[in-house]
Amino acid sequence: MSIAAYRHSLSALGAALLLSACSIFSSGPAVKPAALEALTPSIAGRVVWNSQLDSPGFPLSVAARGEQFIVAGGDGVVQALQAGTGSVLWRSEPLGKLAAGVGSDGRFAAVVTRGNELVVLDAGKPLWRKPLNSPVFAAPLVAGERVFVLTVDRAVLAFDALDGRRLWDLRRPGEPLTLSQPGVIAAYKDTLVVGQGPRLAGVDPLRGTLRWEANVANPRGTNEVERLADLVAPMFRQGELLCARAFQSAVGCVNAERGSMLWSRNNAGRQGVSGDAEFVIGADASDRISAWKIANGDVAWTAEQFTQRKLSAPLVVGATVVFGDYEGYVHFLARDSGKTLLRLPTDGSEITVAPVAIGNTVLVVTRKGGLYAMRPQ
Repeated sequence: MSIAAYRHSLSALGAALLLSACSIFSSGPAVKPAALEALTPSIAGRVVWNSQLDSPGFPLSVAARGEQFIVAGGDGVVQALQAGTGSVLWRSEPLGKLAAGVGSDGRFAAVVTRGNELVVLDAGKPLWRKPLNSPVFAAPLVAGERVFVLTVDRAVLAFDALDGRRLWDLRRPGEPLTLSQPGVIAAYKDTLVVGQGPRLAGVDPLRGTLRWEANVANPRGTNEVERLADLVAPMFRQGELLCARAFQSAVGCVNAERGSMLWSRNNAGRQGVSGDAEFVIGADASDRISAWKIANGDVAWTAEQFTQRKLSAPLVVGATVVFGDYEGYVHFLARDSGKTLLRLPTDGSEITVAPVAIGNTVLVVTRKGGLYAMRPQ
């Protein structure tokens, strides 16, 4: 068996391992989810519109650009919705079952099919398709009339958004195991930022060369499973700081100007993080929520009212932090204390995607394909 094939088989094993992550990283009987606390809302809020996708069955990221949310369903239909009203601005033809998406710059939208085909749309109309050699789980990044793809083996590929020409690829020695969970791929000024194992790497987007890298975590363990510490989306940016979670290992912030680690704190979680100018916020594997001071990584507060409720990745919006849970409830917490302020229901199925916002409109997606736009007040 070739080295490439060996690594691919191990990546497939990593995908299987993710499906049983709870059994790998915990022991003993399952812990009962925390009952929802009695709540008198401290703020007003409501669902301002809702819509329905073909059930994606697994998380597909939502792109928020300008005044539109770009979303995709399980049938491969991609559509742009007006943020304030939910009205359809454009809708694509069915593209086939999807594995990753949606990435968009507001004009071009990019997805990857389960057949490992990158598809780029222009205003909802298919522009070009390109086959890929490796599976993709992270939504492509569309920026500067280029489309960037992060594969499961953490190779980075760049394509011309207009005609699909392959511009470059960056392949570095990979980790023995990788996760079938969206990794980190984002932009910082004129630098492409990608997660490669526990490292955050800055890449020249024109040449595909490495500019800097910093370790968010330093995995320890007696085997490859215990040392599995891929960076997982979403990453959070505040000014020159990029903050991310290394799977089951740590949360940390990197200075993107210097390419150096600012701080890292041990925290065994599986979802990405959010934050603002003061805090970085995320939940660990038991759904205990922590807020770290962005300046130095000190813990500002913790909250334990949602333990074992399978929280989504968070979103900080103004003075609130938003989480979804496995019963489809959306929880609005005080950003400075973790106190629950408001709870809104959806369709009863798990919130599978990190909430996104345009202005004060927050959009969540359920496992059944429900789209719920909420507005806290």
